[in-house]
Amino acid sequence: MPTLCRDCLHEFDSGTACPACRSRRVVAHKELMALSIAHMDCDAFYASVEKRDDPTLAHKPVIIGGGRRGVVSTACYVARIRGVRSAMPMFKALKLCPDAVVIKPRMSAYVEVSRAIRAMMDELTPVVEPLSLDEAFLDLTGTARLHGHPPAVMLARLVRRMRDELGVTGSIGLSHNKFLAKIASDLDKPHGFSVIGQAETEDFLAGKPVRMIWGVGQATQEALERAGIRSFDDLRRWDERDLTARFGSMGTRLWHLARGQDRRRVSAHAPVKSISNETTFGEDTSDPDLLDGHLWRMAEKVADRAKAKDKAGLVVTLKLKQANFQTLSRRQSLRDATQMADTIYRCARGLFDAVGDKGPYRLIGCGLSHLVPAAEADRSADLLDPNAARRAGAERATDAIRARFGPDAILKGRALR
Repeated sequence: MPTLCRDCLHEFDSGTACPACRSRRVVAHKELMALSIAHMDCDAFYASVEKRDDPTLAHKPVIIGGGRRGVVSTACYVARIRGVRSAMPMFKALKLCPDAVVIKPRMSAYVEVSRAIRAMMDELTPVVEPLSLDEAFLDLTGTARLHGHPPAVMLARLVRRMRDELGVTGSIGLSHNKFLAKIASDLDKPHGFSVIGQAETEDFLAGKPVRMIWGVGQATQEALERAGIRSFDDLRRWDERDLTARFGSMGTRLWHLARGQDRRRVSAHAPVKSISNETTFGEDTSDPDLLDGHLWRMAEKVADRAKAKDKAGLVVTLKLKQANFQTLSRRQSLRDATQMADTIYRCARGLFDAVGDKGPYRLIGCGLSHLVPAAEADRSADLLDPNAARRAGAERATDAIRARFGPDAILKGRALR
C-alpha cells in the first residue's frame, strides 16, 4: 500500500507510523501515487491569519465579520465547535459563542497571504484554478518527471510550506476529477489529506446525501427531495432522460455526478462569472433616500470592477434581505451588455421599485452577470432614452478625472445620501 509521511515526506510501502521520523501523520492509498487532480482548501483562512498575527488569540474563539448586524465571514475551529458557521447572522453567532473575539476583515492581509500561496502553487504546476482567496484546484498531471516526485508528495510539501513559511494550514483532496477532489478536501479538516481513488468512486458515494454536491443549495435540495431524491443512491435509480426532463441541464449534471463522473478540466483561466456588491445596515431601514444612495454607490462599485476587469454584463441583479431574513432576488436581462454605473443603477432601481413596499430591509445588493468582453458593451443607442449617450459620456469623463485625481474627485449628489 503506497504510503506517505506528511511531515517528512518519506515514501514507504505500508504502516501506521513513518519509519523515518516516527510521525503518525501518514496517508495511505492504493492509488496515492497515481492521482493528480487536487483541491487545496485553507483551514479557516481569515481566522488563521488573524491568529498568526496575534498569538494571544491562539486558543480563543475568533469570528471574522461585521458588527452585530452583519454576518460571519468565517470562524476558527474553536468557534465552529460551538456551532458558528459562515454566512450566519452575527447576532446568532454571538448567542452560540458569546465569548468570541469578533474581528473586522483585513482583506489586504488576506490577499497578501493568498498571493504567497498562489506563488507556491504556481511552482508546482501552471494549471491552477483559484476559486477564492483560500482555495484552488490544481492539475499536476505530467509533473512527476519535473519534480522527481509524484503529485501527492508535492501537495504534502505545499501545505507544509504554507504552515512553516506563512503560518496557515490547508487541507488537500486528491482524486481523479474536480468533483471528487473537492469532496475529499472536506473529509479530514483541518490540516487533512484525503484521497478518493477511481476504483472506489461508486462505493464511496453510495448512501451519501446529495447535499454533498458542490452547488446544491437549499432550494435545489428541496426540489430534489420533492422528487424523492435524498442520496446518490436515489439519483442512480433515475434515467438520465428523466432527470434532464425534470431538472434541465442540472439533471444531466446530477446523473453524471451520481456516478462520480466529472469531465470539467482544471482551468488556469477560469472566467469571472459575475460582479456584485452588497451592504448590511446597522439598523433595518425603509428610508427610500438612504436605500437609493446605497444602490447608486453599489452600482458605481460594480461598474468600476467591471471596467477594471475589462468586462460588461448582460444581466443586472438586485438582492434584498428583509428584517425576517427572507431574501428577495430580482434580475433583468439587458438588450446590450453594459459596464456603465448609470445603466446598472437605473435597472436595479427599476427592479427595486417593482418589489414594492416590502421593507424594512437589513441588506441590499446589486450585481452584474452573464459577462462578456468590454468591447461588446453599450453598442446600441437607446431610442427610448435620448439622454443615455450624454450620461455615458459624462461617466467616461468622470472616470478619467478620478483616475487622475483620485476616487473622491467627483461625487454625485445621490452618493452622499
